[in-house]
Amino acid sequence: MKWITRSHVHVDRVACPWLITRFIDNKAEFLFMPKNQIEKVANETGAIPFDAPGVELGHHDGRCSFESIILKYDLKEPGLLRLAKIVHATDVAEDIDTDPIARGLEAIASGYSLRFPEDMENLEHQFEVYDALYAWCRLDVANQ
Repeated sequence: MKWITRSHVHVDRVACPWLITRFIDNKAEFLFMPKNQIEKVANETGAIPFDAPGVELGHHDGRCSFESIILKYDLKEPGLLRLAKIVHATDVAEDIDTDPIARGLEAIASGYSLRFPEDMENLEHQFEVYDALYAWCRLDVANQ
């Protein structure tokens, strides 16, 4: 299946493809477009839009796109829900201090964007970060 979002990935636009690939569609193909082309390209290709203005899998009711995807696909694994709190705090600027890991993830995401400005290459490198963070989240919830 094809999925489409805005180009120049950052936290939510890296976390969402990681979530989609790991839990929803392991053969996902991602398209990155300027914001003003997403609807047109989604209609032409049948790609599912995410983390873009006005789309179902975007920011709604205080949720970031990662959380909207979790809700839509009814994902309930506790480690994943812990990761969602970190992604939310990192992605929603006014909530950055609601999770102690958020500022660190923001710094990591910014560093990857500087090192790998091409979106697919950035994803390829950052998926390892999210795999490790998810492993830590699973441990964190198990120890509570």
